[in-house]
Parts: sequence; structure tokens; C-alpha cells
Amino acid sequence: MIYSSLLLVVQSTIPTTPEWSPMVGLTMILCNLLAIAIGYYGISKENRGKGPALPLVMPGMFKGFGIPELLATTSLGHLLGAGVILGLGNSGVL
Repeated sequence: MIYSSLLLVVQSTIPTTPEWSPMVGLTMILCNLLAIAIGYYGISKENRGKGPALPLVMPGMFKGFGIPELLATTSLGHLLGAGVILGLGNSGVL
């Protein structure tokens, strides 16, 4: 009995999240690109590219980027994107 009433209290405080739309996808893509740019300038050149290389030929921005750098920057991008999407959704922009 206590658990069901506690669940009702918690459910009333959880904000609604925006449903997926092209704007939500575009916001996530932009956040990932921002994180990749931050990682490009934030990861020192002597530490870049020590892991496995990417299997494709990449443009100049990804020069020296390997799989670890790409995974790290896109992980940061998804964290930024989730925060931005939730923030914009709660403010009514998305």
C-alpha cells in the first residue's frame, strides 16, 4: 500500500519529455557535432589516435581521430543533447 502511494507521488513530479521529432533529432546531431569540435581541440595531438583507427576515410576535422576519440566525443554529445532536449522540451521550445 505504501509503495503504490509513493509511486503516485513520484509520478506526479516527473516532467513530461518531448516525443521524437525531426527537431529533436537535429538538436541531438548539433550537440554531437559540438562535442566532436570540443574534443578535436580538447584532446592533445600527442594523445590523439593511439587506439584503433576509424575504418573509413574521414574529412579533415577527424584527422587523427580513432574509435576511442569518436566514442568519447559522441558520448559527451549525447549527454549534452539529452540535457538540451529536456531543457528545451520543458521550456516549450521543442
